[in-house]
Amino acid sequence: MKSIQIFDPALCCSTGVCGVDVDQQLVSFAADVEWAKQQGIALERFNLAQQPLAFAQNAVVKGFLERSGAESLPLILIDGEFALAGRYPTRDELARWAGVQAEPAGKAAGGCCSGGRCC
Repeated sequence: MKSIQIFDPALCCSTGVCGVDVDQQLVSFAADVEWAKQQGIALERFNLAQQPLAFAQNAVVKGFLERSGAESLPLILIDGEFALAGRYPTRDELARWAGVQAEPAGKAAGGCCSGGRCC
């Protein structure tokens, strides 16, 4: 399975629910990350504010930051190679990169949406 690394901009936390301005895109992405981990996808996240050495010690990330600046984050690497920048990947993209079947967000096996009907 491929390794997915996500280099986040400086955040107070990875969920996006900190402070007065909740970033809904980040909240949704946090749910996709949790889903990915449940699928066994090898996914790591690095926060510029909390793990600056991870950014400085990775040549691909360091070069990206020198060229594009921190405002161009997030940066996503697949097996150490550039895959996406400037936005978070969708659940479908995470699944495709990892070679697993994507499950629509909000549908959980055995939940109220099972059996071919939704609540």
